Amino acid sequence: MSYSTFDFSVADDVAHVRLNRPGELNTMTMPFWQEIADVFTAIDRDGAARVAVISSTGRHFTAGLDLKAFGGAIFTDQDQDRGRLGERMRRTVLEMQESFNAIERCRVPVLAAIQGGCIGGGVDMISACDMRYCSADAWFCIQEINIGMTADVGTLQRLPHLMPSGLVRELAYSGRRLPAERAKSCGLVNEVYADQATMLEAVMALAREIASKSPLAVSGTKEMLNYTRDHSVADALNHIATWQAGMFFTEDLMEQMQANLEKRPARFKPLLPSTGYVRRRG
Repeated sequence: MSYSTFDFSVADDVAHVRLNRPGELNTMTMPFWQEIADVFTAIDRDGAARVAVISSTGRHFTAGLDLKAFGGAIFTDQDQDRGRLGERMRRTVLEMQESFNAIERCRVPVLAAIQGGCIGGGVDMISACDMRYCSADAWFCIQEINIGMTADVGTLQRLPHLMPSGLVRELAYSGRRLPAERAKSCGLVNEVYADQATMLEAVMALAREIASKSPLAVSGTKEMLNYTRDHSVADALNHIATWQAGMFFTEDLMEQMQANLEKRPARFKPLLPSTGYVRRRG
């Protein structure tokens, strides 16, 4: 499938989603929100890729929401009943949240490789990823406060799980930029690289390394980490115990043990695709 707002490819069991509108600073236009949900729903459903990477092109990772595109859509019908307008706005926000929920729900790890500005909706998006890496020129901005609104697509909900709450509040209230090195020191990104090319080489190498592991074990690990974030320790321990009851004795476990004995790389089957009985567009 082809997309209008990014390039998509799969190689070496790694899916690569590359934002590719550099002339427009990779702003998030109306088609983007459906396409990003579609591509990560497809990655999750198909089972062919074992890891996904989001990268970008041009000077900035993304300038965030395309305000021109959304202004016309949001501010129409202002003569309608205020309650009905509010109900529609709530549904619009929930629909947009689903675009990045699809990244978080995706059963494979998602790595973000960020250069230049990661602004507004870009922070929402990378907050839904498993890991983040950036080049030395990268910076992050919760831009919504600078245009008189509250961030509403995941930044304020996910970022406090990734970095200190006080710093999240400072950035969210002030709209200040968070530079690359401080982003690393506070834990938002795992590593800072000298330039984009070096970063992409390292991130893709890590993605291939993760893809060489048991896809069942990696998928289970992501499930447990996400569940643990949102539940008590006791609930999370119970969840993994129940999970292991059905997932411990697998072909992957036997293959890895045999590969270790024979001192060779393990060979794993891909995950099965979803049945598709109920098709979700994100």
